[in-house]
Amino acid sequence: MTHREKLLQKIRNNPRQVSFADLDKLLLASGFVRRAPRSGSSHFIYTRAGHVLSVPYKRPHLGQTYVKQALQMLDLIEEEGIHGRTKDS
Repeated sequence: MTHREKLLQKIRNNPRQVSFADLDKLLLASGFVRRAPRSGSSHFIYTRAGHVLSVPYKRPHLGQTYVKQALQMLDLIEEEGIHGRTKDS
């Protein structure tokens, strides 16, 4: 089991206790590109192959809604057959 798979399983098992750092690692390992927030914002934007996800930087844990959105997007990407990093993403 890879580090990405372990992290994904950890997040799926407890979506209420997910740190920004853990979700960030998972999204980056899944091929997303992170864009830092612009002035006055706390939301990081993740993009990959036409998919866009906005996640607010929050401590100690992210809201469950954002975690579930990220998991749904990862599932959708896997269903589409887009795995790993590509030149286009």
